Amino acid sequence: MNDRRKELIEQYKQMKPDMGIFRVRLKDGVKCFLETSQNLKGKMNSVRFQLEMGSHPNKELQRDWKEYGPDRFEFEVLELLPYSKDESKIDYSEELEILRHIWEEKLTAEQFEFYRMKI
Repeated sequence: MNDRRKELIEQYKQMKPDMGIFRVRLKDGVKCFLETSQNLKGKMNSVRFQLEMGSHPNKELQRDWKEYGPDRFEFEVLELLPYSKDESKIDYSEELEILRHIWEEKLTAEQFEFYRMKI
């Protein structure tokens, strides 16, 4: 039983979830919320859960979610970031930040506006 557990732990360590950037946007609007993550599926689920619970930190997005309802929003993966061939690399935060800037420029050129966090 102990060997099986070790095998499962090792398999878990080898898993590489999709990482990249996604957006949440009002289907017929021009505003969107961008988010990057090293685990896209997990982060998308987290954002959806926060919005459904009324606890998303972006108050403007939260207000629109409540006003228009979840059916009017879509979650869309914009781009996946490939893993480095260097197996020792585990921090992709710099690459994800660059990806965010690239997509902000692309979407701005397409006349999209962004839900920004107030500081």
